[in-house]
Amino acid sequence: MAKKEIVTIAGTLGSGKSSTSDLVAKKLGFKRFSAGDFFRKIGLDLGISLNEVSKRAEVDPVIDKMTDDEVRKVGNMSKVVIDSRTAFHFIPEAFKIYLDLPPEIAKERILNNLNENTLRKQSEDSSTKEEIYKKIVSRLESERKRYKELYGIDHTDKNNFDLVIDTNKNNLEQVVDIIVSEYKKWIAI
Repeated sequence: MAKKEIVTIAGTLGSGKSSTSDLVAKKLGFKRFSAGDFFRKIGLDLGISLNEVSKRAEVDPVIDKMTDDEVRKVGNMSKVVIDSRTAFHFIPEAFKIYLDLPPEIAKERILNNLNENTLRKQSEDSSTKEEIYKKIVSRLESERKRYKELYGIDHTDKNNFDLVIDTNKNNLEQVVDIIVSEYKKWIAI
């Protein structure tokens, strides 16, 4: 299978997928696409929170299909970084990254990010670490269930990825440097 000049970045909630995707795209001179932002916009269009979109998607596969169709479309491009939980599955010829972070640490990052990111603040209705933690666990369960039923995949199985990075042990710059370095080795082979 021919390799594509595409980097997919998946991972746990709050692991830094968006920030990492932004910087990796910038360093490589690639475009960037965020399936999470696309999914959030669906929720805003429906007038419901991100967790409500996830719950609705459990009974309405059209929501995931819209997002996944967009990921597939972007997967036909070149020189793009895709922040998506399922892109590794739809674009197997991409360089696939998984960012790992325990939910106990992620809740802090998400709360801080809500104060800085307007789209996230509009789509997520949490204001305390405890609420965020419950929603992280709920969304993870919802996503696991949906992706297993829709595609027969576990998007948290690290064996699906070319590179796994613990973002608690590496800061953003280190994570980006590791990805860029490993991507360049991968694409050269």
